[in-house]
Amino acid sequence: MTRVLPEVPAYPMARDGRCPFDPPPPLGGLREDAPVSRVRLWDGSTPWLVTRYADVRAVLADPRVSSDSDLPGFPHTTPGVAARRGRVKSFITMDDPDHARHRRLLTSDFTVRRMEALRPRVQGIVDGLIDDMLAGPRPVDLVQAFSLPLPSLVICELLGVPYADRDFFHRASRTIIARDATPEDAVGATDDLLAYLGDLVDRKDAEPTDDLLGRLTAEQLRTGAMSRAEIASMGLLLLVAGHETTANMITLGTAALLREPGQLALLRDGGDPAVVANAVEELLRYLTIVHLGRRRVALADLEVGGVLIRAGEGIIAATDAANRDPGAFADPDALDITRKARHHVAFGYGVHQCLGQPLARVEMQVAFETLYRRLPGLALAEPVERLPFKHDMIIYGVHELPVTW
Repeated sequence: MTRVLPEVPAYPMARDGRCPFDPPPPLGGLREDAPVSRVRLWDGSTPWLVTRYADVRAVLADPRVSSDSDLPGFPHTTPGVAARRGRVKSFITMDDPDHARHRRLLTSDFTVRRMEALRPRVQGIVDGLIDDMLAGPRPVDLVQAFSLPLPSLVICELLGVPYADRDFFHRASRTIIARDATPEDAVGATDDLLAYLGDLVDRKDAEPTDDLLGRLTAEQLRTGAMSRAEIASMGLLLLVAGHETTANMITLGTAALLREPGQLALLRDGGDPAVVANAVEELLRYLTIVHLGRRRVALADLEVGGVLIRAGEGIIAATDAANRDPGAFADPDALDITRKARHHVAFGYGVHQCLGQPLARVEMQVAFETLYRRLPGLALAEPVERLPFKHDMIIYGVHELPVTW
């Protein structure tokens, strides 16, 4: 029977509450029957939604497709995100050569080798957080006790941001990535963070520090290569992305594994770093927490999946749908930590793929291996259907995860 699709469906689409770890079911229908099709956004615009794995990779690697959020036709995620345009400009919303020039300033800070050298420090943080959990009451919210502090501590140390200010930047970050944030609230939170980071740059200019923001201040600000505002914007991106994404992956990944005890046992009892690393890649694929797509706009006419996209038209590369494409992954809706899933697109693809992925991998590998080994009886204190999933956020996850052991 032929599936009848709406002429222009609204996007984003609703998930099935019975399957909160799966992408919205209509995405699978579009991937099968109309893999490149129009969708309608909050502002009435109708960009193209690309849902097949091969097409998503092609779009994200095509130099005729722009990441510049200031261009007409760019499909902004929310009214708040649209209102922030011009307030903050980082390399992820630039095209080459500006993108390459800014990104190059950070590549040495996030190499695989350098992130691996951080593994003992990450292990120490993880062990300390678990020690505190074991010494405290049960149940406990894993988000506040473990998932959020870990990447927050690490990114603060890397950037040179005082961890004592975490309540402020956590609150501002939540506002920035909230789908229902008003334009005024989103702009206000952005301005607050930029002012805070700008002041931090001033302090590092007066008293140099041995951290990423201190290095940028010494090497770029004092030479006139970057302005105070540009360094603050880069710091905002790294600070927000550096804790929100990994925190949500640890929380959501734990919730998914606790629902799949066989998979959890394979990870917990394997005792092999390669098994843990493979499990992290599968969780990244399976969950794809950047669940509202990678946003782009066409610079020239191009054909994607047999469909002509005109210059100036918006494009959304649905990486969550791509990561569940049966053409790229056998039995894609199953969580299988033995699967070779490293070719997923959870970190994006092409020149704009996530700069911090080596750090995220180290953090998740240490977190998952240690948490389940040291708390072998870890269990949900609330059923999955009662968990507050982050349908209201740009980054998917769980607001709270009550656990016991």
